[in-house]
Amino acid sequence: MRISFQLNGKPASISTDDPQTPLLYALRDGLGMRGPRFGCGLGQCGACTVHLDDAAVRSCVIPVSAVAGRKVVTLEGLGTPTNPHPLQQAFMAEQAVQCGYCINGMIMQAAALLKATRNPSEEQIRTALAENLCRCGTHVRILRAVKRAADMMA
Repeated sequence: MRISFQLNGKPASISTDDPQTPLLYALRDGLGMRGPRFGCGLGQCGACTVHLDDAAVRSCVIPVSAVAGRKVVTLEGLGTPTNPHPLQQAFMAEQAVQCGYCINGMIMQAAALLKATRNPSEEQIRTALAENLCRCGTHVRILRAVKRAADMMA
């Protein structure tokens, strides 16, 4: 079965024998996207977060067949090394990355928040990121980075 969709603004397709294969596996193994990461495999940690038609979703629990004809954006699609997204710039400026494992999910979830809410309060940021797990303890820097990005985008 061949599944076609838009990936980071460009046409993409993947062949699969099992349409229930998690989107995460198709993105990482089939299409070389390294932003989304395998964390829990249950949609609970957020490491695999991508945007599906502009909504933040957990790609480990979305079957690849569900993205046929739709738009998927990964961390690689937010910005480039020469022109990073404001969130990527802010995360670097605030040194909000320690081990880096959760950062894909934090940035992708925050990007969805900032698209819906231009100037979120700290409480709104905390609520939006509450389901993304970080074991390193960089939460304070992550919150500052999201607020900085919101200010940059205003």
